Amino acid sequence: MNSLYKILVITTILILAIFSNPAMVKADSQIVEFSGVIKNEKNKKAIGNVSVTVPGTNIGTVTNSDGFFKLKIPASSVKNGIKIEQIGYQNLEMPLDHRNPPLQIFLQPSGKELKEVLVLGGNPRDIVEAAIKKIPQNYSDKDDLFSGFYRETVQKGNRFISISEAMVDILKRPYDLRTTRGEKVKINRGRKLVSPKPADTLGVKLMGGPYIPLALDAVKNGDHLFTIEEIDNFQFRMEGGETIDGRPHYSISFRPMVDLPYPLNQGTLYIDGENLSISRVEFELDMKDKAKVTRSILQKKPSGLKFKPLEVSGVVTYITVDGKSYINYISSKMRFKCDWKKRLFSSTYTSHAEMVMVDRNNYKDLNSNFNDSFGSRKIFSDLVENYWDENFWNDYNIIEPTESLEKAVDKLRKVY
Repeated sequence: MNSLYKILVITTILILAIFSNPAMVKADSQIVEFSGVIKNEKNKKAIGNVSVTVPGTNIGTVTNSDGFFKLKIPASSVKNGIKIEQIGYQNLEMPLDHRNPPLQIFLQPSGKELKEVLVLGGNPRDIVEAAIKKIPQNYSDKDDLFSGFYRETVQKGNRFISISEAMVDILKRPYDLRTTRGEKVKINRGRKLVSPKPADTLGVKLMGGPYIPLALDAVKNGDHLFTIEEIDNFQFRMEGGETIDGRPHYSISFRPMVDLPYPLNQGTLYIDGENLSISRVEFELDMKDKAKVTRSILQKKPSGLKFKPLEVSGVVTYITVDGKSYINYISSKMRFKCDWKKRLFSSTYTSHAEMVMVDRNNYKDLNSNFNDSFGSRKIFSDLVENYWDENFWNDYNIIEPTESLEKAVDKLRKVY
């Protein structure tokens, strides 16, 4: 596993100003909108990144960190209701009708006991190896075209200085080969707000934009997770069990045991106890050797700038439909500190990107053109205009902004 370093080498370049982006999906002509907040039944706290889908369709979204979601559904599909699922909670399916007010939904935490699952001798390494070998069987074996919503934000300290979003089409290739070669992203519509203050112009642009989630597909990209040949570079530990989509899962942590020229990932895998599909991957780059991490993720920086990486982490989730697993949600976070010579104080920056797949179709049934696809070395913020309007997304499904993000938008809009 060449870890996240290969991805970040082509996605992080310090040149001019710090930016990013997102994407999304559109519904039919007659749309009904439903909204709500999802909370823990026991402590009443909001739950973020909860998957909300419409059974019988490929339409869905996720809750923001405030637990809020908004879902726009074709009128013909309202009768299907919605399905709500999140790791560590019992699944919930509930009906909808056109008169539904904003919903208050409470999820019941599930037990962590693994029941009637394949044990494989209890050896977590063997379970991970078996899961990797079953990837071609458990994941999509055809070309799929996803519609996605992608958002990327940049903060200087606690203050947002860049917010970018986009609607994208994503061409995903079959999972029998663990490579992202041939996969493409096309931007359909995007917008951004960027702080015009000179002090916020650090000299940073993020390359890759909505192409990054393709590389972070840990199951698909052997350079990001482990290949069979590299699995012995890691130590695995059984952490217990979780319930995802109503099914028992192994929770297996992993960490590197070898010292290589590039940093490796550590984190947790959630593996279905019955069919051994990987439903969730949580990862973070090993930060023990800051100099090694810097060499791996930083391609270029302005003269006189000291760069110190603090965190590189992320989450990838998959959803199962008709016996096959598909990528569902990707989130990545990078924190770093920049210190200019002759300046008294250093600044900490946080870049956060997330993408949710809001619809899916069989690519062979469509005539989509990816000739103008977004390349891994392009910079999204250079391709969209400063524009922010409440009705910009119309009938598209997106990740709703959090309260803090809404406040940041208001502040940035006042300067234009």
